[in-house]
Amino acid sequence: MSQRATESILVSATPDAVYRVVTDFANYTSWVSDLKRIEVLERDEEGRPLEVEFRAAAFGRSTTYALRYDYSRAPELISWFQTSGDITETMKGQYRFEPAGAGAKVTYDLEVELSVPIPAFIKHRAAQRIQTQALRELKAQAELLA
Repeated sequence: MSQRATESILVSATPDAVYRVVTDFANYTSWVSDLKRIEVLERDEEGRPLEVEFRAAAFGRSTTYALRYDYSRAPELISWFQTSGDITETMKGQYRFEPAGAGAKVTYDLEVELSVPIPAFIKHRAAQRIQTQALRELKAQAELLA
């Protein structure tokens, strides 16, 4: 059974600025604490990262997974789905960027299914932690660059 969660945060940066931080994969390792390595495997015709491989700390070990990105609704929304992974069977998500006063409201939707058996309450707690940490780190980076 997959875990789904949605969380939002207000950021003191424009939606466009936050979108640029999210899509600047080359700099993720400088501000995403659990990320160990990132490699762009494929780019689209506009040069945007289309498939990206990540190596990250998760569940007390390292995990490797690749995500394929969809820019068809950019810059208001960017979505992704997993193309490969060693401990995740499914990973789908999206970021939505909306104007909110002088800044942005960023909403992160995530659905994760692990391929290893873990109690549901632990999976749910882990998904929430991933989202909360990702949004806090994204906020800090976007506001630093704004």
